[in-house]
Amino acid sequence: MEARVNEGCISCGACVATCPEVFRFDDDGVAEAYAEVKPEYESMAIEARDSCPVSVIDVEE
Repeated sequence: MEARVNEGCISCGACVATCPEVFRFDDDGVAEAYAEVKPEYESMAIEARDSCPVSVIDVEE
């Protein structure tokens, strides 16, 4: 499973707080998916996607 943060991130940190094993802030303060979504983190990555206030996270199975 892979995750991606698309353009339009507002740097709220919801995804980083929900699933730091997959999401982090880049040097510009914008969230990015930096790691593959391992099976043990799938539910947290999906929760991060679902809680994104601007719906810029894609999680592909």
